[in-house]
Amino acid sequence: MNQLGQMIKIGDWKGEKHVPIIHAPEKIQAEALTEIKVSIGDAIKHPNTMEHHISWFKLFFLPENGKFPIELGTFEFRAHGENNIFDEPCVSTYVKFKNSGTLYALSYCNLHGLWESSKEIVVA
Repeated sequence: MNQLGQMIKIGDWKGEKHVPIIHAPEKIQAEALTEIKVSIGDAIKHPNTMEHHISWFKLFFLPENGKFPIELGTFEFRAHGENNIFDEPCVSTYVKFKNSGTLYALSYCNLHGLWESSKEIVVA
């Protein structure tokens, strides 16, 4: 039996255009409103065409000693060339953290599937 987790790919975003990049400070002040940005293709541009595109990102946070990740957001990109309109797969959200933990981002490419990255943050 295949599990979804077995189909999620990882890599270094500097050499793989499908890996989501989490832009967040490594140290965050407790309960300070903090910008978390997720993008793709910072080092190697990902195509954005009807035939090959990033459809969505998901962002999660797993607090230290937490049992389950908390979904912070789902971000969909719908314009892939219709009427010459194109979404760029880049989003920002603002979050308040009380505890340190790990951010996880998933991206979905319509041709190459699911990709994951993570970033640890420390809350002081």
